[in-house]
Parts: sequence; C-alpha cells; structure tokens
Amino acid sequence: MDLEILKIASNTENHKVIKNCTHSSKNKNPLCGDEMQISLIVEENKIIEFGYQCKSCIYCQASVSLLSQKVIKLSIDKISKLISNAELLFDKSFDQSKIDELNDLKKIINPKNISRKECLLLPFKTLSKALNL
Repeated sequence: MDLEILKIASNTENHKVIKNCTHSSKNKNPLCGDEMQISLIVEENKIIEFGYQCKSCIYCQASVSLLSQKVIKLSIDKISKLISNAELLFDKSFDQSKIDELNDLKKIINPKNISRKECLLLPFKTLSKALNL
C-alpha cells in the first residue's frame, strides 16, 4: 500500500458530525460495503462546513479527506464540475492537464488505483447526492 494514501487518510480534521446541517447524504458501495455519510452547511451557494463519517477502506478515507478540504468555500457550480471530472482521472488517454482543479486529488485518483475506483469515488457520489447534483 502506498504510504501517501495512509498519510492523506490520517488527516481527519473534517471527520465530524455537523449538527444543524443544511445538506446531508449517506451512501454505500455495493461492491465492498464501504459506507459514507456527509453533512454540510451551505450558505450563499458555497459549502462553509463539511463533515464526514465513514466505515470504509483507507482509499475511501483518503479520498473523502482530500475532498472535504478541497470543496470548502467553493461554489456549488465548481463542485459540480469537480465531481463530474473526477472519474476522468482514471482514464489513461485523457489529457489530465485540462482539469487543474483536481491537481491535489491526482495523488490518489489516477490510473494506478483503477482497482479502487469505486472506493475512491464514493465520497464524490455521496457529496453529489447531498447537493442534489
């Protein structure tokens, strides 16, 4: 296992329950059983607080940790674009330089980790569901 994944997953600053959240969602990966719950406070079309809880593998934990840091203070429109582009990072033939907003996510979301694609994308799918995108 890549030590970078462990390092990223160990950042749990947003691993929390947000009381009085404005948006929330739960999701489960049917392939492996990973479970993800995301709660948000959205004001003026931006996420101002992001909390997550998960019962999942280290890949899913690393992904949600990076995602939670990335989307705070972003507009919902930018988040929607980020979510739709995340899956493209697994495609070897896609010119990844076209999606600069995902640079920090490329550490773990890349063709090398294609076998963990569903684990890595579960936080994105859960966030999309919470925001009704």
